[in-house]
Amino acid sequence: MKKLAVARLGRSVGLRGEMKLHDLSDFPQQFVEGAIFQSDRGELEIERYNPRRGTIKFKGVDTPEDAKRLTNAYLYSTQEQTKEQIELGEGEYFWFDILGSDVYESGELLGKVEDIQRFPAADYLLIKTDKRLTDRGMPKSFMIPFLDRFIQEVDTERKRIDVVGGKEILEAS
Repeated sequence: MKKLAVARLGRSVGLRGEMKLHDLSDFPQQFVEGAIFQSDRGELEIERYNPRRGTIKFKGVDTPEDAKRLTNAYLYSTQEQTKEQIELGEGEYFWFDILGSDVYESGELLGKVEDIQRFPAADYLLIKTDKRLTDRGMPKSFMIPFLDRFIQEVDTERKRIDVVGGKEILEAS
């Protein structure tokens, strides 16, 4: 069961064990009262979360000293827990469902998604080019914007993404 880092705990805030929460996910709605997360310092149950202030309080963490022991700890979720807690909208995907997907254009395999890079304008898929294409002198990797004009279809079950304009981007890389 793969752990996903969803947040990092910051400094202690106030006198009652609250601390800063640095959300590493796109889903702040997962930080609700009673939610339990694994951390590199043990299991933690949320007592309250204040998204406006960016603070969180865990059960049993009641003093600044208790909170300081958790500073810089990471909170983890699993893929299964994330899918249970988060409802995605139309055209939204979890990164872990996209990573490792094969990328095709017009039936031709261009490569495999190795990473997702976040830029202000859009997320970009970092594609490791298929060996058959690198043997023909193509770059070892390239990036495709995760935008409707490039992404035709995403099939997370089959780990397949069909694109338009991807080969042109690859050839220009």
